[in-house]
Amino acid sequence: MLSFNYQTRQKLSNYDLQYDLIKRCKSGNRKAQYQLYCQYAKGMYNVTYRIVNNEQDAEDVLQNSFVDVFTKLHQYKFDSTPGAWIKRIVVNNSINHLRKNRLKFDELGENDVVDQPAVKEKSSLTYDVNRVYNAIESLPEGYRIVLSLYLMEGYDHNEIAKILDISQNTSKSQYSRAKKKLKQILAENESGKKQQLA
Repeated sequence: MLSFNYQTRQKLSNYDLQYDLIKRCKSGNRKAQYQLYCQYAKGMYNVTYRIVNNEQDAEDVLQNSFVDVFTKLHQYKFDSTPGAWIKRIVVNNSINHLRKNRLKFDELGENDVVDQPAVKEKSSLTYDVNRVYNAIESLPEGYRIVLSLYLMEGYDHNEIAKILDISQNTSKSQYSRAKKKLKQILAENESGKKQQLA
């Protein structure tokens, strides 16, 4: 006889709860739809905000995304978690919103090096989370989106390339340039902070 540990039982229980919630949403149960919205809205707002970088636009994209979630729920086949499925809709809607506003990416140049091995760098700079988020928000749009999708949303370059309709090398190039620019912004901010304290 199989014996499950507590964590396994919890996962199965959570899956059953999610399955039941989605089934009720599919049948048009408004209470269940509101429950699903409440469960995911905050996290999905953060996802769209990191991509569109504007509070009002993020709220609009979020609302439109949940309209899509509820109108397309019949397409959800439980082949991924509800959160992953909803997130894909939110990311796609966020990207589509930016495309309408002429989203551009720097193409891979001759001097760009892709697939560099990770090198540990020594740095005397220390960063708090808010400073890093503020620096990310100030990145050029293409850099910010690829960096956010890769680092914060967990997509790989192949997935990012498909989502953004760019080449994998362009995704890697944007990510490499974004990291470099981010370090530059943080270093400049640190330098400015030290000058103010002097």
